[in-house]
Amino acid sequence: MSSTRLIALSATLVLAAACATPEGPPPPPMTAAPSATVFRPSDFSWSAVPGRGRIEGKLTYKRGDQRYTCAGAAVILTPETQWTRRRMSILYKSASFAALPVAEVRARTPSEPGEDYSAFVRRTTCDGGDGFSFSGLPDGPWYVITVAKPVGPGSDSMAIMRRVETKGGKPVKMAL
Repeated sequence: MSSTRLIALSATLVLAAACATPEGPPPPPMTAAPSATVFRPSDFSWSAVPGRGRIEGKLTYKRGDQRYTCAGAAVILTPETQWTRRRMSILYKSASFAALPVAEVRARTPSEPGEDYSAFVRRTTCDGGDGFSFSGLPDGPWYVITVAKPVGPGSDSMAIMRRVETKGGKPVKMAL
């Protein structure tokens, strides 16, 4: 096809697109998506609003015959944003669920401290029955993280992470 015909065809397609009547409302203006590498406190603001949501969890993780416990360990709840999703993907090689040796996760943790998002992180302690809960949560996606230690000798401690979502103020039961 000659370059003159190609230019004419391109001009025709542009005019046809401009004259077409779109179905529904016009699309929103194009804006650059926020970068997942940039920490923005405003991305976390939804998580600071009090809500009626509740997460009731229990560590049930086993590896083969080896049982694990989180009794007395911290359980972390962090809101999902583009930044935390990317962070989970780097640390845990997943943005939904992972059970990895603690040493492996720590080896991927940046040596320089990242942005301080601790103001948006909630913490509790795993009870003697390997249970934990968070309440007063707004609707939205969260990451629950804890360290599970082997019951008895022979295994590494495991970093357990799972994505969970609160909706409609209803309690969410989950297992790690």
